[in-house]
Amino acid sequence: MDVGPDSTTLRSIDVTFDFRSDTPPGLDPDRHSPTLRTYHRVLWSKPLPGGETFSLSETRRNCYLHHKSDLGEFFLSSDRITQGLAGWGGRLQALASSFSEAENEDYRALGNSVAGVIIWPGNQIEKKPTINAARGLNSKIADRMDLTLEVVRRHYAREQSPLSETLARYADFFDLFEDFHGYIDFFHLQDLVIPDASQVSFFLPFDGFRSSGVPVSVESYAGFRRRHEEFLAARRGRIAAWQEDWLVR
Repeated sequence: MDVGPDSTTLRSIDVTFDFRSDTPPGLDPDRHSPTLRTYHRVLWSKPLPGGETFSLSETRRNCYLHHKSDLGEFFLSSDRITQGLAGWGGRLQALASSFSEAENEDYRALGNSVAGVIIWPGNQIEKKPTINAARGLNSKIADRMDLTLEVVRRHYAREQSPLSETLARYADFFDLFEDFHGYIDFFHLQDLVIPDASQVSFFLPFDGFRSSGVPVSVESYAGFRRRHEEFLAARRGRIAAWQEDWLVR
C-alpha cells in the first residue's frame, strides 16, 4: 500500500494518484484513503464566489471534513462521481465485458483519481437520505454525475427534479456558491455544461427524468462511458491548470 503525502507539507496535487493505492484492501477510498481526504481539503479550501474562504479542517472528530464560520457550519463527505465498474450491479458487469480488462482498469484508475471525486454535505437532516445516498438510490439519477448536475441546475433555477426535496434540505450549502455558474466553477465542472452553462451536457440523450438513468445496451453504455471518460480527463486537466495558477503560488 502506497504512503500518501503529509497533509501539513503538501504543496501540489498529483492528478494521476490512484486513491485505491493507499486504501486498505477491501475498503472504500472515500472513507479510508488519507490522500483523498487531504486532496479534498486542499482543493476546496479556497475563496467562494462571494470572496470568503471556505476553509476545511480534517480535525473534527467523526467528521470527514468540517467548516465553521460566519458562513455556517458544514459537515462534508467524499463521493466519487464515476460509477466505476460496480455501481450498477450485474447488468453493468455484462456491459463492461465488451471492453478489455486493460481498458476497464484504465477507466477505474481515472475514476479513482482526483478527477473522479467531489464533496457533498455528509450530515443527515431529519434522518432523511443525504445527497450522496439519494442520488444513488433514485433510479432516475442512478448515481450519474450529469443527471446529478441537472438536479443542481434545477435547484438554482427553482425548478422541480427527482431530488428537489433532498437538495432543499441542504440549501445553505448551495447558497455558498451563489448560483449555478458559481457552483460549476468552484468544483471544476465546466466540461459537463455547454459554454454558457445554461444547460448540462448529458452523457446520454436526456428524456427529462422519465426513465432510469442506467444504460440498457452495449451501445448506450459505450457511448456513456466514452463521454464520461472525456469529461473526467478534461476535469483532471482543469484541476492541474488550477493548481498551477493558484495552489503553488
